[in-house]
Amino acid sequence: MSEKVAFIGLGVMGYHMAGHLAKAGHQVTVFNRTLAKAERWTTEFGGSRAATPATAAQDARFVFTCVGNDDDLRQVTLAEDGALQSMKPGAILVDNTTTSAEVARELDRVAGQRGIAFLDAPVSGGQAGAEQGKLTVMVGAEPQAFAKASPLIEAYARAVRLMGPVGSGQLTKMVNQICIAGLVEALAEGLHFAKAAGLDGQAVLEVIGKGAAQSWQMDNRGSTMLEGRFDFGFAVNWMRKDLAIALAESRRNGAHLPVTALVDQLYAEVQSLGGGRWDTSSLIARLEGE
Repeated sequence: MSEKVAFIGLGVMGYHMAGHLAKAGHQVTVFNRTLAKAERWTTEFGGSRAATPATAAQDARFVFTCVGNDDDLRQVTLAEDGALQSMKPGAILVDNTTTSAEVARELDRVAGQRGIAFLDAPVSGGQAGAEQGKLTVMVGAEPQAFAKASPLIEAYARAVRLMGPVGSGQLTKMVNQICIAGLVEALAEGLHFAKAAGLDGQAVLEVIGKGAAQSWQMDNRGSTMLEGRFDFGFAVNWMRKDLAIALAESRRNGAHLPVTALVDQLYAEVQSLGGGRWDTSSLIARLEGE
């Protein structure tokens, strides 16, 4: 069934996610702070663009957001021209941004007061997953709202799961980023060691990738790490934002994250090398003095 949809935020992820919703037959209106990108999107996918988040959302049954951080999300939802100012009771707001669990609960309270359902639905899978419509989406929501929204989310996902009440999606994404951080550093150290030992790094990847060391990071980033290519993928700046959220949450819930805290500081070193926009696999660069 075709739905009236608004999509707010056409970054490297949102651009393609909104495109998959349009390809699925939904009537999509987009908003992006950079007008040229919204115009490019409508040229590629059809639909329409709006001048403000509120205008985009006013007739939509489903409103999706995918922006940068907590403050960006508040701006496009709670400001005078934000989406929540025009959404009608019964509409559903789906946030795909990676944020704190606190802002998710804040938006849920405000939305609920207006008769609007809210889902925190951060994604994993990177730009490639967004382009291919194969993201993993972890959701915090009431079951009824999840049941209504999940068929639309499936347009850009290969896996969608309800993790619990609002905030649970963001907490699950924090676990995802904690695991990735440790894996990437271990892979960087392993490949650095292989080079220092005089081994053929690609041959090492091929053999250990068939055993217990195998991971998504090894399969998708191992070869490019050996080549020193980092001008793609999920940026170090964004990873540090995500790790800061996880570390702040750990201080609240009492979890101990010593490796995550260390890797966060290692990413700070990559930033000091000028690598803030490099892919997260660039941890190997600090080991090799690149």
